Amino acid sequence: MPHLIVEYSSNLPDFPEREALAALNAAVCASPEVADEADLKTRIRRVDSYEIGTAPAQRAFVHGQLRLLSGRTPQAKGDLAERVASVLRRCTPRPDGVLVQLSVEIVDMDRPSYVKERL
Repeated sequence: MPHLIVEYSSNLPDFPEREALAALNAAVCASPEVADEADLKTRIRRVDSYEIGTAPAQRAFVHGQLRLLSGRTPQAKGDLAERVASVLRRCTPRPDGVLVQLSVEIVDMDRPSYVKERL
């Protein structure tokens, strides 16, 4: 905990994955909600099969999902969402003629059923 998963559409081939990973981890770990930086697991996935809407248009997306153990305040969740969105805004390519949609969601993980161990 936490887990940060970023997905982006393959029509953003210049998405700077390494840069985004470092910046995302720095931004999220700077939050007082993250007690131990080693707890944050971040991954970025390029999505090759996707469809955006129904109109024939050049569209792309970047979506961040931050999964946290339940119990955070709405203010803490909003702050974390904005930290992720800020990095993604800065890192996301904006190809000419392509509408890029950016979204971030915070997902509560159920504390009683979450298992985590350091091996």
